[in-house]
Amino acid sequence: MIQHHIEACAQVPGMQEILLIGFYQPDEPLTQFLETAQQEFNLPIRYLQEFAPLGTGGGLYHFRDQILAGGPEAFFVLNADVCSDFPLNAMLDAHRCQRHPFLLLGTTANRTQSLNYGCIVENPQTHEVLHYVEKPSTFISDIINCGIYLFSPEALKPLRDVFQRNQQDRQLEDSPGLWPGAGTIRLEQDVFSALAGQGQIYVYLTDGIWSQIKSAGYESLGWGGGFWGSGGDAGSPGGLRRWGDRHRPCWPLSPCPLFVAPSSALYASRLYLGRYEFTHPERLAKHTPGGPQIRGNVYIHPTAKVAPSAVLGPNVSIGKGVTVGEGVRLRESIVLHGATIQEHTCVLHSIVGWGSTVGRWARVEGTPNDPNPNDPRARMDSESLFKDGKLLPAITILGCRVRIPAEVLILNSIVLPHKELSRSFTNQIIL
Repeated sequence: MIQHHIEACAQVPGMQEILLIGFYQPDEPLTQFLETAQQEFNLPIRYLQEFAPLGTGGGLYHFRDQILAGGPEAFFVLNADVCSDFPLNAMLDAHRCQRHPFLLLGTTANRTQSLNYGCIVENPQTHEVLHYVEKPSTFISDIINCGIYLFSPEALKPLRDVFQRNQQDRQLEDSPGLWPGAGTIRLEQDVFSALAGQGQIYVYLTDGIWSQIKSAGYESLGWGGGFWGSGGDAGSPGGLRRWGDRHRPCWPLSPCPLFVAPSSALYASRLYLGRYEFTHPERLAKHTPGGPQIRGNVYIHPTAKVAPSAVLGPNVSIGKGVTVGEGVRLRESIVLHGATIQEHTCVLHSIVGWGSTVGRWARVEGTPNDPNPNDPRARMDSESLFKDGKLLPAITILGCRVRIPAEVLILNSIVLPHKELSRSFTNQIIL
């Protein structure tokens, strides 16, 4: 997911550095990812690990000295769990025309779905944020927070005030040290809600693509909590970008990771693939003589091996080292690196995890939960996975290194990693 964030930030003239902030211990894949990114951009990219989960704003204050190193004019803060076309240059232009500590990217949602997001009441003439409520219980506004921000250095002062207030309010009387909870800052509630209407927070509205990449209570099993910049929720990674005096290049698509959210991950992949028609058509697969049949927007990693009789698309993303056998049908799906789809298999509305194998003549299928196409303001729903104790139909997800035998049906199910199935399953979570 963050590859798209990095690419967008690299296209901002004068980008100086990229910082990833999170709580979990960095692993080898993350380290390799950062090394590759630095080589591609010739741009410093670092991961800063929080000592404890610090909420959506605590990491910004904790690492304030590193954020402000080099004297940046401003810095971007991006949640990692969002899909967007990232109008960062437009936000930068707006900031330079009217400088304020906080500039939020906003978009619209319908009245019902707006309750699932941070809601913004703006002055329509000046675009000042007059009122901000995170996930209100009743309708406030159809303008919602996209989790993409541009902050001035002085934006860290309100975070300092929150930290000091937390320290005073929460410090244990019998403890000589600082209680770790004082470092937890909720950017949305502690800062945006408190400062709304004071001439410090403004909103830049976009009608471009945007979606959260989470739903139905899922959290990222691959990244873990904290945040990557400002973060999404307290358990979501987020992203921070600082720009200064250097310009950097960009890099290509990577399929969305597994177990972030079921339908929203596929929906985000579809949005990105659709955008590539206009921004990077060279990344989309083309139908060629002797090659697989391509229908619609399809991404195939150069190292993947796809049989010529396979039919792919629309909205399919195939990762590094994937093998797709003869007669395979793939539609509305993500196949992550190292997976094998054997002959005459059908995979629809599903995510196939790293290193998984789907046997011959098997069928792996899910049920999409896309936004209402007749409502231009509709967003992905964040409803429960269960109703009356039963799993609701959703896309099918195979965790890493799952083995699906030949001639079985896996329908509307979630298979956790390292499972070897022996029969068909419908509407189940396989632990």
